[in-house]
Amino acid sequence: MRNDTRVLVTGAGGFIGHHLIKRLKADGYWVRGVDLKEPEYENSAADEFETLDLRCWDNCLLATRQVDQVYNLAADMGGIGYITAYLADIARNNTLINAHMLEASRQNGVGRFLFSSSACVYAQSKQKSADVTPLKEEDAYPAEPEAGYGWEKLYAEQLCLYYQHDYQFDTRIVRFHNVYGPLGTYEGGKEKAPAAICRKVALAEDGDTIDIWGDGNQTRTFMYIDDCLEGLIRLMASEHRGPLNLGTHELITINGLVDLISSIAGKSFFKRHDLAKPQGVRGRNSDNSRLRSVLGWEPAITLRQGLEPTYQWIESELQSAGRITDERVQSAVA
Repeated sequence: MRNDTRVLVTGAGGFIGHHLIKRLKADGYWVRGVDLKEPEYENSAADEFETLDLRCWDNCLLATRQVDQVYNLAADMGGIGYITAYLADIARNNTLINAHMLEASRQNGVGRFLFSSSACVYAQSKQKSADVTPLKEEDAYPAEPEAGYGWEKLYAEQLCLYYQHDYQFDTRIVRFHNVYGPLGTYEGGKEKAPAAICRKVALAEDGDTIDIWGDGNQTRTFMYIDDCLEGLIRLMASEHRGPLNLGTHELITINGLVDLISSIAGKSFFKRHDLAKPQGVRGRNSDNSRLRSVLGWEPAITLRQGLEPTYQWIESELQSAGRITDERVQSAVA
C-alpha cells in the first residue's frame, strides 16, 4: 500500500541503511537515500539516492529537504579493530554528521528524527565479566563508554535530548547491539565478528586452524538484520523518546560463535588465539525489559537461524570471486 510519508535514510550505502530502505519501500514509503557511497553488493531501492558528505553543513540541509522522517544511520564505524585504531577520526566525523543532521532536520521542519546509537555507550566497568549482567539503558551512567566511538555516540544521544527540551524537536534514540546478516561488509577491517568468522570459515579447509582475536571467551549477543529493521520501524512509530536497547539476549562466546558457524559450514577447525589483538569488553548483553514494555515486541530470530543465510551469502560471494572452488564447496556439504 502507498504511504504518503517521505523518509530520509542516511548511511544508505551501508549495511543497515541499505536493508532499511528495502523494507521501507516494501511498506509503501517514498525514500531518499544519502551516503558517501552507493551500496556495494546491489543497487539501492531508494526513490532518490544522493551521494553527499554529511560532515558538511550544506549537504545536510540538502539531504533533509522535504522529508517527514529521518533515520540517521550515517556513521564512521567498523569492527573492534577499526574503532580502537582511529579514535580522533571517528569522533570528529560522527560529531559533525550528527550535529549537522539534527540542526538541518530541525530547520527543514522534519517531523521525527531517529538517531542510531550503540551499545558502545555503556560503562566499561559494567562489562568486565564474560557472564555479564544484561545492560539496562540507565547503565550508560556514570559515563565510561568506549573510547572515541562510544563517547561521541553518548554525546549525540544527549544532543537529541537537548533538542527535544529546547526546541520540542521529536527525536528517537536506538542503541544497537551487534547487527549482522547478508549484504554486509565481510573483509577489509570494518567487518564485525560474525562476518569476519564466516569469511575465515568459508575460506579454510576442513581441519585447518582459525585465528581468533583474544582468548575467545569474551561474550556478545548478535541480532539478525530483519529483527533490527522491525525494531527500528516500531521505535520510529512509537512515542518513546529516551534511549532504547535493540538487541537479543542470546549470549555466546566468540569461541562458541566459531563453533556454530563451523557447524553450519559442515567443517571443524583448530583455534589459534591471538592475545595481542583487541577484543573489546569482556562481556556485553542487552536487557530488553524496556524494549518489550515500549514496543510490545523483541527480536526473535535465533543466532543459528540468522547465521545460516549470512554464511551462505558470504560463501557465495567468495565463490563468485574465484576464492573458493566449486569442488571445495561440494566436498564441504557432501
